[in-house]
Amino acid sequence: MSRAYPSRPVVAVGAIVVKAGKVLLVRRRREPSRGLWSLPGGAVRRGEGLREAVAREVREECGIDVRVEEVVEVMDRIYADRGGRVRYHYVIIDFLASWRKGRLQAASDISGASWVDPARIGDLPLTAGLVPVITKALRLRRRRVGGN
Repeated sequence: MSRAYPSRPVVAVGAIVVKAGKVLLVRRRREPSRGLWSLPGGAVRRGEGLREAVAREVREECGIDVRVEEVVEVMDRIYADRGGRVRYHYVIIDFLASWRKGRLQAASDISGASWVDPARIGDLPLTAGLVPVITKALRLRRRRVGGN
């Protein structure tokens, strides 16, 4: 199924990966969010579980292994062309995740990857709605680890 002008929504996953208090962000190389900073992630493959997809996407895009934790947010992203036709339609399930091992390195489908201090995230050109999702994920993480 083509991602541009799809016959139905594409199911995708994203990861709010935390390491030493910083959040992993990637700069998108392709449309629909080319040049913007976002979460690592991508489309779920046929027969693949959501958590498997999260771990695979982070490994492919960033070269690191993560522990996939809980669902943070479910959202849709619908992008129309100038004529009003749906050019892209994603249903995205974002998961909290923690860095396990590996050295961060951007793969060919992203133009950059960085561990970002949460206080500095708003300084970057971001995909729409990213800050509230990250804020929610960090709040969930603090509750789970006892306030840290």
